Parts: sequence; structure tokens; C-alpha cells
Amino acid sequence: MAPLGDVPRLVLMFSGKRKSGKDFVTEVLQSRLGADVCAVLRLSGPLKERYAQEHGLDFQRLLDASTYKEAHRRDMIRWGEEKRQADPGFFCRRIVEGVSQPIWLVSDARRVSDIQWFQEAYGAVTQTVRVVATEQSRQQRGWVFTPGVDDAESECGLDNFGAFDWVIENHGDEQRLEEQLEHLIEFVRSRL
Repeated sequence: MAPLGDVPRLVLMFSGKRKSGKDFVTEVLQSRLGADVCAVLRLSGPLKERYAQEHGLDFQRLLDASTYKEAHRRDMIRWGEEKRQADPGFFCRRIVEGVSQPIWLVSDARRVSDIQWFQEAYGAVTQTVRVVATEQSRQQRGWVFTPGVDDAESECGLDNFGAFDWVIENHGDEQRLEEQLEHLIEFVRSRL
């Protein structure tokens, strides 16, 4: 069930592998649409905050792309999985609290249960966006395969999801990326 409060006109659920460019794409969209119209919601935010509280860690350092975060990633994944198994909407409910913008960009959907929660809560206004990048492109952005991370559900849970509503190819071709973003922005504006 959807939390009380504003109901969005559009929810775009972004997914993709580490270093595929999910955050980059959602930040570009928000900058072009405006923060007053478009909210970027991160499922990892409340997960990291709660994990930091329960484990005596620095929450702000878990938010950046640091070695500090990477040192805790495996345990954070395990802990987050336990929370989701007990309550699949645990983190989803937290990120929508108090959001008033009409367009929501969920920047880091990682599991079928994330998408299902939003589809059940917000119905037809929920659409899926997969950001894809070649391994070579991801490596150029600093990605290195990490066992227990890159082969875990947090990275592979949506690999066989099926048909995404949108697929953004982010292989390093700036012109192609721009064309795709413009098409998506036109669609978003049609929902306002």
C-alpha cells in the first residue's frame, strides 16, 4: 500500500550494474527537469543510514564512492538482504516519505521486489529504466569485478527481469546518450 502523501505523476525505476551510470543519468535528468519537479530517490540511502547506526559507522562516508564504503559493502549487502527478506518494502517506504515533487527517479532499483513494491503502490505511473554499459566502459569508470558483490542479488537481481520500459545505453558515446536522454525527457515532460 502506498504511503500517505503526494502521489507522483511518474516513477522511473532505474537499474543497472555498478559503474553503468545510473547516478549520472538520474542526476542529468534532475538537473534538466529541475529539483522542484523531479526528486532523485536512492534506496541505498536509508539502507546505509540504518546500517551505519546499527554498526557504529560513518554514514556520510558510506554514501560516497570510497574505499571505506567498499570495505563494508559485502556486510551491508548481507544485512540489507536480511531486512528485505523480513519486509520487502522496508527501504521503499522510507525513501518516499515526504516527497512532494511530481516526478520520482529511483536511482538504484536492484531487485524484483523493489519494482514490485512501487508497481503495487503507484500502479501504471511506474516505469522501469535499465542503464547498460559494456564491461570495458565500466572498467574505464573504475569498476573491478568483486566476488560476493558483483555476483550477488544486489547486482544481478534484475538481470533476467524481462522487458524494461526504457533501456539507456551508456557505453561512452556522448551523442548517443544525449539522444536517449532527450527522448526520455520528452516523455517525462508529457506526464507533467
